[in-house]
Amino acid sequence: MATLFRKWFLSDRPANSALADLDTRLDPNINWRKLKHYNPTIKDIFHYGFLSSVLLFVFITNPAPWLYKIAAYFLLFLLFSIPLTSQFFFNALPILTWLALYFTSSYFPAEKRPKITVKVLPTIETILYGDNLSDILATTTNSFLDILAWLPYGICHFGAPFVVAIVLFLFAPPTLLNGYAFAFGYLNLFGVMIQNLFPAAPPWYKILYGLEPAHYGMHGSPGGLARIDKLFHIDLYTPAFSNSSVIFGAFPSLHSGCATMEALFFSYCFPKLRPLFIFYVCWLWWATMYLTHHYFVDLMAGSVMSFVIFQYTKYNQLPLIDPDCFCRWSYGILEKFDTVRNDPLSSYATGSYTGSASGATRTSSNNIEYNSSSNEYPLGLDDDIDIENVSLSNLTTPPSSDFNSSKEKSYTPSSNNTFD
Repeated sequence: MATLFRKWFLSDRPANSALADLDTRLDPNINWRKLKHYNPTIKDIFHYGFLSSVLLFVFITNPAPWLYKIAAYFLLFLLFSIPLTSQFFFNALPILTWLALYFTSSYFPAEKRPKITVKVLPTIETILYGDNLSDILATTTNSFLDILAWLPYGICHFGAPFVVAIVLFLFAPPTLLNGYAFAFGYLNLFGVMIQNLFPAAPPWYKILYGLEPAHYGMHGSPGGLARIDKLFHIDLYTPAFSNSSVIFGAFPSLHSGCATMEALFFSYCFPKLRPLFIFYVCWLWWATMYLTHHYFVDLMAGSVMSFVIFQYTKYNQLPLIDPDCFCRWSYGILEKFDTVRNDPLSSYATGSYTGSASGATRTSSNNIEYNSSSNEYPLGLDDDIDIENVSLSNLTTPPSSDFNSSKEKSYTPSSNNTFD
């Protein structure tokens, strides 16, 4: 197995390159020294300040025993302190925050929640598209269509984020997985917040109760997935959806948002397969409406949210793709899109800028920082060099990882360094 791995992934690795290496150190003092010399950017302050406020809100409102909550947050603190684990958990902080808020949502007092809307979504659906598309698609059902809808909605949706993460880790440039965790986490976090602030009944509610007012004491429904439970003689989706933490979370559709985000990242890394990823999103759209879990307007909202967050992540965090590189270990240098240099309204474009021009930022394999500005997460603690004990060996072969592998310097790229 080790020989096969070296043959497939390490055969074209640049000499003396540590760009794709993970940090395997266990000494918490390393991260504490980084924190001591850390200068946060404005983006860092907003990023960690926002996530910390949500986690504090969850800590206060979640009804779990205080001892359990303190233990959970202390465990998270330990994982952040150790270099080996912090390189993963710091970048997964938006995802962890989303999960904490989602599973706390069912405990919010009903008297303090917004009123559940039953008529708004079907009305908007009729105005925009002339009819209720979910009702039309769910009119004719059979076992074949049930299974065809179940595969993307009930199987792929829950497994795809892990598959995408593994593929991006292996075949995308180092640090791109960090951007995926950032975008995926914020998509779901913003989605759950909107669902709590704007609770809306899904299509299955209209089928069961018509347009009667809804209340928070009601149980959810698996919709068309109940037929899957009956078909396979299992009791999986009925109890899961009946006791969902966000029962009236039709808008926006996070099934649609997640599928779109996965398709966008895969299209960014593997553009030749873009039609396949678009097909998957359309397949899931059909499944959500056929199973009466979402209106089409919910799907559009989820996809638009996903696109906006992806675009922000793409131009602020993602490294450019080198089509000549097979996997993460093939990269010796990372290049990033420079939003200032490529802004048509900036001084660069108008010709009034007299400094050095740069169309991207570059990360070298030895991770020496040439530019003091860094927008990397987590905490912008990119420097592996022990500042208090600098040695020549530190400067030539410092360890590197997805957690701390972005040292930037300016350069003037050639015309073929810009990728979609």
